[in-house]
Amino acid sequence: MAVMTLQQLKYIEAIDRYRSFAEAAVSLEVTQPTLSGMVGKLEEELGVKLFERTSRKVSTTTTGAAIVKQARLVLMEANRIKEMVDEIKGDVTGELRLSVGPSIAPYLLPDFIRIYMSDYPQVMLHVEEMRPEAMTRSLIDGTLDAGIATSGLSQAGIFEIPLYTERFFVYLSEGCRRKLLVFNPEELEHEHLWVMKEVQCLRESAFSFCKGRKGKRHVYEAGNIDTLIRIVDANGGYTIIPEMHLPMLSGHQQANVRAIEGDHLSWRKVSMYIREDYVRERTLNTVADTLKKIVPQHMIDTALRQRKIRL
Repeated sequence: MAVMTLQQLKYIEAIDRYRSFAEAAVSLEVTQPTLSGMVGKLEEELGVKLFERTSRKVSTTTTGAAIVKQARLVLMEANRIKEMVDEIKGDVTGELRLSVGPSIAPYLLPDFIRIYMSDYPQVMLHVEEMRPEAMTRSLIDGTLDAGIATSGLSQAGIFEIPLYTERFFVYLSEGCRRKLLVFNPEELEHEHLWVMKEVQCLRESAFSFCKGRKGKRHVYEAGNIDTLIRIVDANGGYTIIPEMHLPMLSGHQQANVRAIEGDHLSWRKVSMYIREDYVRERTLNTVADTLKKIVPQHMIDTALRQRKIRL
């Protein structure tokens, strides 16, 4: 009976992930012949084919996919043993695999990477932008330690830790600004409303006060906040921007910002997500402590501001 080692499990997991023996070998810091030989030996011992190899690509067989899935679970559990020991010893080391949502990343990542790498040089930091669906999948399969995204992604096996609440503001064109000292959507029903494409929280905020618009102007969608602001400056109308974008505006543009008053949805909650069985409490607190240096204090969740994360 074949006895699979953790090393062999790492090999087949890497090949499945990269779909390339060459790239997997580089990531594992072994030679490609060594990797190929080890996998071939494992296939022979198991009596099954794990990968289909052609000159152009590598694909995982149906049987191989089932074995790789189990291999990931075994590797994750094995890694948790070391993580538990590190936690007991009080060490913050190893890898931190973090993902951040695209609508949040521009405001957090530049400073986060700089501060985190300076404060925790012993941690190997990997950061990737991910959309919510990909983030939750990666958390479930153990390829991520934590994800940062807007609230509402919780599902079976995923635990949510509130981080901060961010207000939305209205950015007006100069023509609109001269009309309004206080934002009143009813007075702008004939103006263009420009909103972010594929960012649900911004769209919900925009549509919470555009549902009653009687004008014939369409709602246009753009790909990012900077584009929206340039469109407003050039074409008139208004858009919705998050609070952490305000420092990125010029002094002249700051005058075009108005608070959203009344019952309209005008905020988003941002949370950190982990697997429910995650054990690296100290590592999570290094993330939280770094974010506290970036996010304005009045936005930080009260519980997080007053105490450490406890798992």
